[in-house]
Amino acid sequence: MKAKPAAAPRPPRVRARTTSIAAFVVLAALVPTTASASGTQEVEAELPYVCTLPSGRLPATVRISADFPERAEAGEAFTPSDVTTTVELPAEAVADLTARDAAEVRAATRLAVGVAQNAATAAATWRGGSESVALPASGPLTLVARGDVPSVAGRGDGDLTFSAGALAIDLEPGAADPATADPGSLTVDCALAEDAPGQGLLATVPVGTGEPAPSGSPSAPGPSGTSGAPDGGRPDGPADGPADRQPERQSERAPKVLENTPGAAPDRDDVPPCRYDEQHPPTDVSLNAYVTGYANVKKMKGAAYLPPSCVLIEQGLPVPGPPDPEYLIFDTLSYANFHYRERKQSPPFEATFLSFDFAPVKATMVLEQTGPMRIDSRMKMRLSDFTTITDTYVRAPLVLHVLDLEVNGTPLDVGPGCRTETSLTSEDPDPANFPGDHLVLYGRGEQVIGLPATGYLLLSGGVLSGETAIPAFTGCGTDGEDLDRLLTASVSGPGNHIKQVQGQTCAIAAPVFPSPENEGQCTEDLQPYEIPVAER
Repeated sequence: MKAKPAAAPRPPRVRARTTSIAAFVVLAALVPTTASASGTQEVEAELPYVCTLPSGRLPATVRISADFPERAEAGEAFTPSDVTTTVELPAEAVADLTARDAAEVRAATRLAVGVAQNAATAAATWRGGSESVALPASGPLTLVARGDVPSVAGRGDGDLTFSAGALAIDLEPGAADPATADPGSLTVDCALAEDAPGQGLLATVPVGTGEPAPSGSPSAPGPSGTSGAPDGGRPDGPADGPADRQPERQSERAPKVLENTPGAAPDRDDVPPCRYDEQHPPTDVSLNAYVTGYANVKKMKGAAYLPPSCVLIEQGLPVPGPPDPEYLIFDTLSYANFHYRERKQSPPFEATFLSFDFAPVKATMVLEQTGPMRIDSRMKMRLSDFTTITDTYVRAPLVLHVLDLEVNGTPLDVGPGCRTETSLTSEDPDPANFPGDHLVLYGRGEQVIGLPATGYLLLSGGVLSGETAIPAFTGCGTDGEDLDRLLTASVSGPGNHIKQVQGQTCAIAAPVFPSPENEGQCTEDLQPYEIPVAER
């Protein structure tokens, strides 16, 4: 990366070098792990679908983009990254939603993806979520969903293919007039069209011996002329049907579809304590949990690791939600705070790396609360089969504070007040009721009777994700050396994805200790038993 010369007159040589290294140090500290572009194939596929809407079965266009490795070794698990599913629904979908007095809509997508190697197949579900978008006055409705997908490993040598199958879209409309009744949710089931190119083939990853597949290979033929998509590539049912449970029926040589657990949980000695005390006495509804994750810095095309942090939660009581003829709805409002050495902040986290490939640098940062975290959960039980869906929004006012920098072991003084001017900011789905600067994270949990819950639930944890803008920096630098503009120009901006993993909570009033009959939820001293692992 080449830095453009500053417009101001050049300072003395030594000072100029110190300032440029300072800027690079802080930027790289925010990005301790940056993926290399080499060895990656970028896939973009545009596929025709047929979707069942209230107005009938109509054509739709689905564009899927993702990054896959150019090749992998047998037994080596990898995870497709930067997965985006863009759905273009016809104008009739807009009419169906406006008929419900909706003015905007948010979507959750579930794409069944067939994974095949040689003659063996398995299936995975790619889940995504979109920001709330206003319904267009005319023309189609475009929804852009992003999310994280399961890891996959080939059992032996041979091409591993990924093919798109059934797509389910859960639409959550927002009322044009907040005083009116809730428009109610709508699930749209879509099937891959019969004339889809390559029967929905997205990518081919050679495993073991052989040459890499050409970059962006959705048009390449599948192994032995077959498609890896579930049900022959043209499934009729929703993505959360039998395809979701297909991995349990995989043959011995079928590709492995794995939960995305890229590392081992830290030792308890390496995480801060997470317990209530005299200054923070628990109540009958007190919970505690660890959270961890990654935060992207879009300008630097990398991600910063957020270490396990303690969160103290006061769970609210459920109250009846808006009436819906198809669902029984309950809303729950809870509040939470980071808890680190009596402060409402994350523990300091360090990043050590080589700047310019030779100068070792280290940065220390924290996330600080400027107000309580608000957790809004809505549980919807479908009356037809008692399946429950829970949507959770976490709203957190957090500033990023840079504490220390070192270059080649020499401290660089950024001063005591180097931080973002305001909280990390997200586009709120309900800005009228939740104004101001805050981060918004979203998670969805689902439970079918007789099966374990999937996704995010406040009690059991799971993945929360969102997108944030990093504000401008202020207060950075001492002795007349102002680093604010350098940091702002290189780091601040929109479009930074955050993925947070919350562990199982410990309910202080009714602790569950590990036993042969139960998985542990609390340690003997009432700390969270589970320390979660960050996922990319």
